[in-house]
Amino acid sequence: MSLLPAGRRNGFAHGGPPAAVTDDRLSGAGGTAPAPDRPGPPPTGRTGERGADAGGSRPHEAPGQGAGRGTPRERLRAWAELLRVSALFSVPGDALAGAAAVGRRPGRGTALAIGASLCLYEAGMALNDWADRGEDAIDRPHRPIPSGRISPAAALGAAGVLTAAGLALAARAGRPALTVATGLAATVWAYDLHLKHTKAGPAAMAAARSLDLLLGATATATVTAPGAGTPGGGRLSDNVAGVTAAATAAAVPTPGTLTASLPALPAALVLGAHTYGVTAVSRHEAQGGSTGVPLAVLATTTALAAAVLGGGERFSRATDRHAVPQPGGTPGQDLFRQDLLGRGLPGRTTDPLRLLVIALTGAYLRTAGPPLLHAALNPSPPLTQRAVGGGIRAMIPLQAALAARAGSPVTGLAVMGLVPLARSLARKVSLT
Repeated sequence: MSLLPAGRRNGFAHGGPPAAVTDDRLSGAGGTAPAPDRPGPPPTGRTGERGADAGGSRPHEAPGQGAGRGTPRERLRAWAELLRVSALFSVPGDALAGAAAVGRRPGRGTALAIGASLCLYEAGMALNDWADRGEDAIDRPHRPIPSGRISPAAALGAAGVLTAAGLALAARAGRPALTVATGLAATVWAYDLHLKHTKAGPAAMAAARSLDLLLGATATATVTAPGAGTPGGGRLSDNVAGVTAAATAAAVPTPGTLTASLPALPAALVLGAHTYGVTAVSRHEAQGGSTGVPLAVLATTTALAAAVLGGGERFSRATDRHAVPQPGGTPGQDLFRQDLLGRGLPGRTTDPLRLLVIALTGAYLRTAGPPLLHAALNPSPPLTQRAVGGGIRAMIPLQAALAARAGSPVTGLAVMGLVPLARSLARKVSLT
């Protein structure tokens, strides 16, 4: 999720926090671009730092005064900063984990959900900077809008266009997906325009992240693709073992309902709970000083990891009964799922799927846990910021673990494959 200090949190639960450079190998240790929102050395004129020789932010210019200036490359860089494109790779895992949770192979509906999520995420980023342009003019004058590199009207227009594009893509996946996407878009706009300044901010961020996973589940379950499930319904009753070969020749929308995404609700709640905790920590990252919040979030992170590994009957009942075989599944996978999600972790310790879930959950803990502990022991702003960054980066392995846990190891590995891509782009464009 996109998390910034109080009054400066981003608009959709995916992006990056004000990042201090860390040595986290999973997230791109030491290679993350320095956050432009942090005090640093005097500008050098390098693109993005907007020194005097780069024609960038000038203290005497009003916001928007210099809009449209610079070379095409500089304008592209400004939009990349505004939209925080380096955090885009945290988005696809939501839809992929949602598809796995409803026991479907990723297909046309999943692709439409990913496209819709990306658009709504970027809409939230643009809207966030537009809403906070007055504060940025004082606190962060080098941001694209107050520096004059992007006009407020352009940012607001981009937010509107991206929101419309996201809803249009969701509509292509059917009415249920459009319903979920509409709720997600409303949450994004409500958060950016008002809720982020209230106590409801963390809950709004958690709701946005949960809705994004449910969007992927709904779009996947209500679009039938060859080999993805039985044709004609997209309902839970259609998604049973012994799928017939009578699939449609091309992916087509089917008359599904919102109940098709119910098996994904537990996974969405896990992701939402993680997001709530990260957002709660982020509210202290500017001043630091909070020991109890990082400790509470560390305990929550540990509990979520235990839920992923052990599950429990209430967590897994729907998925256990209605899942279909996933690509890359192993023989005896259904029995393993019952062991993993219903009764804990008994049985063979060498089951490949089981080992994968353990490894991905370990990556989640490794990414989120140590920074939270450090922030609890020394609640200074830099360590609190690092804890927020660790929580953001931990979303990718958490998404991967949830997908593998639902019986889709190939999807889980594909989500983890986004880590090096995110690391590479973060070296060029800051997460914040």
